[in-house]
Amino acid sequence: MKAIHARVRGLVQGVFFRQNCRREALSLGLAGWVRNDPDGSVEVFAQGDDEAVDRLVAWLWHGPPSARVTAVESETVPPDPQVTGFVIRR
Repeated sequence: MKAIHARVRGLVQGVFFRQNCRREALSLGLAGWVRNDPDGSVEVFAQGDDEAVDRLVAWLWHGPPSARVTAVESETVPPDPQVTGFVIRR
């Protein structure tokens, strides 16, 4: 199992990024969360199969059609056994 913590920068709020990220993560069988941060970025924690996590990170680089991603900062972190499902945090 692999887990990542990522921050996505650019035009990523107000473009349904979180909803689409959740949909993508669920389709990949991942658990975790996504939320908007006050600085205009989107923060993501995801865990699951190594290949699925890598596919989500690749998706973060473009996001939904209306997003304009300029940077993705991602680091591998320890998995959290208490995280189940994939939720949008407010």
